[in-house]
Amino acid sequence: MSAAAKNSSPPSAPPLGERLPLRGVRFDLDALRRYAAASGDDNPIHIDADLARRVGLEAPPVHGMLLMGALEPAISAWRPDLRLQKLAAKFLRPLLAGESVEMSGRVVEIGAGEKPHVLLRLLAHNERREIVVIAEATLV
Repeated sequence: MSAAAKNSSPPSAPPLGERLPLRGVRFDLDALRRYAAASGDDNPIHIDADLARRVGLEAPPVHGMLLMGALEPAISAWRPDLRLQKLAAKFLRPLLAGESVEMSGRVVEIGAGEKPHVLLRLLAHNERREIVVIAEATLV
C-alpha cells in the first residue's frame, strides 16, 4: 500500500439536513423520442402530441424512468464520492414535454455501523412549483 493510500481517510458523511444544489432539466419532444427508441418504451402517449391532447394532456408526458434517471446526475454532481445504491420514486403528476423540472434534495438519515449509508429525500417540481416526483435515494 502506498503512503498516500495509508494517509487518505474515507470521505466524511454529509451532515444531516444538508441540501443538494438545485438542478434544472428540460425534456423536449426529441429527447422523449430518443429515450423511447433507446429504452424500448415506445408507448405513443410519450411521443405523440395529438394523442396526448386527446387524453387531456397539453403535451406528451415525460417517461417516468427518464425522469428518475435525471436524479442520478444531480446526486453524483453533489457527492461524487458516494455511490447510488437504491432509488425509489412516487410519481404524483405528469411532467410534460417542454416543461422544466427543478430537482432538489436533502439528507434525512445517516446510517452508521455495519452498513453505513446516506438517505436522501428528493423532490422534482414542475414550472408551477407542483411536486411531480417524491423520491428516496440510498447512497453508500
